[in-house]
This record gives sequence, C-alpha cells and structure tokens, in this order.
Amino acid sequence: MAAQAFRETTAWAEGTAVNHVYLIDGDSFLAYIRAGTQEPFWFKKPIKFSRSGRRFEAVNPDPFGMSLRVLSPVNTREVAGSGGKTYIINLDEGSCTCQGYTFRGTCKHVKELA
Repeated sequence: MAAQAFRETTAWAEGTAVNHVYLIDGDSFLAYIRAGTQEPFWFKKPIKFSRSGRRFEAVNPDPFGMSLRVLSPVNTREVAGSGGKTYIINLDEGSCTCQGYTFRGTCKHVKELA
C-alpha cells in the first residue's frame, strides 16, 4: 500500500483531542500536519497506530507533496550519536536530525558522511 494523506474526522468528546492531517502507510503514521498549520512534521520512524474507533478521509491534493524520498533508505542513513541517541541523516539534503544541526545548520554526523 502506498502512503496517502488523510484528514482525521473522528468525533472526539469535546476538549479531548484535535484532528490533524496524517500521511499514512498501512497501519503507520509517517508524518502529520498539526491542525491550523501547513508545515508537515516528519516522524524519525513510522509510528504504528490502530484505526479502531477513528475515522479518516482522503485529502487531495496531497499536502505533503509526497516527499517520501526524505524517508527512503536510499537517501537516508541512521547514525549513533556520542550520547547513544540515533539520528537520521538525509544524504540528498546534507541534513541531520541531531540538535547540533538544528542549531548550527551543520554537524559532525553530516561531515563524517560527506
């Protein structure tokens, strides 16, 4: 099954949850767009979920731009940080999910793989 964008339409008890737009592949969330925003947040790893009790409708056109190359094993590498955390390097963009890259726009993980 190919990943598709879905808007959650679940009728939650008032004040308990907000519905977002999700990029779903089978039974996993790959990314989401928070309600009221337009910027996707990509999960480092797919998050398994259950559709039980939840409702979704397809979203067209796809607001994620189907940027699945960001998650493609061909274009990414996992590396272990010095503190034991795992980070993902996007080889196409030369970016990393570590805090150093977030703050400085560069890091040792990217430099080591360049």
